[in-house]
Amino acid sequence: MAVDRQAADVLLLDMSQIGAFADFFVIMSAESRRQLATLAEEIARQVTQLGESSPRQEGAADSGWVLLDCGDVIVHIFSPELRGLYRLERVWSHARLLLRVQ
Repeated sequence: MAVDRQAADVLLLDMSQIGAFADFFVIMSAESRRQLATLAEEIARQVTQLGESSPRQEGAADSGWVLLDCGDVIVHIFSPELRGLYRLERVWSHARLLLRVQ
């Protein structure tokens, strides 16, 4: 879904062996604020459509980083600049990489 909406460099990390806060992280980039907002809205819509409760959202497209807490899955959507600044892939480099779509 995210790739269909032009998300860039999508990662799926297995966090289950690292802590109890989430089983998976999804990290992706969006090239514009509008795309970032669209990705967040579409992911939230699809999670709800699957029968899950609506994810909690932190941040906003204007900030360059949106976090969606979907329970066992945490989704991070970054502008390229903030993704480069925070480098979550490096912070969580000991997590197992399950999937990368560039």
